[in-house]
Amino acid sequence: MRFNRMLLSTTLVVVALVIQVSILSRLQLPGAVPDLMLLVVLGLALVYGHMAGAFIGFGAGLLADLAPPADHAAGRYALVLCVIGYLAGLARPDNGRFRSATGPMLVVVAAAVGSTLLYAGVGALVGDTAARHVGLGSLLFTAAVYDLLLAPFTVPLIMALARRADNDPLENSQTNNAGDVASGWLASGTGLRIGSQRGGLRLKAARTRAARAGRIKGVKRL
Repeated sequence: MRFNRMLLSTTLVVVALVIQVSILSRLQLPGAVPDLMLLVVLGLALVYGHMAGAFIGFGAGLLADLAPPADHAAGRYALVLCVIGYLAGLARPDNGRFRSATGPMLVVVAAAVGSTLLYAGVGALVGDTAARHVGLGSLLFTAAVYDLLLAPFTVPLIMALARRADNDPLENSQTNNAGDVASGWLASGTGLRIGSQRGGLRLKAARTRAARAGRIKGVKRL
């Protein structure tokens, strides 16, 4: 099960990174850039929980920091996605499923705003003032809008894949075998069927004795 999680998470993060660098970052949209990496981390964290979300977020952010053309200090985005993945995992329901799409969408908006603020705050600590020139308000608004528009096409799919990959085939087979044994137990009627078979044998024996008695009486009548 953990191997399935690692394989799926790595595959989704790598695919998202390729799309992010080759397509989304080249759209020249006003303000922020749609953050597919963030949506992947959110989708996985909402299924796997806060600890897995933190690890996945750190790995995804570190890949984004090292992928060209990175124009910021390595580890900056890793810290952001690590914190966001941890907090998003805390929003995971106890049963692992949301009642409606409102919950994940609210998480996406909060994560888009929070990641932008955290990224700008870390940048201010290391001397990166790019957010001041672009306008922090514009970045927050456009980041929330872009991620919210992209989320319905990505987050539900990622969550569905995560739930499907999280199923343990061995556990499912054991459950199915147990169900087959139980159904076979009931179908064979270990208690009732044997009793009915005994009753049927007794009735058949009684009929046989009655038939034999009839034949004997008939002989006596002759």
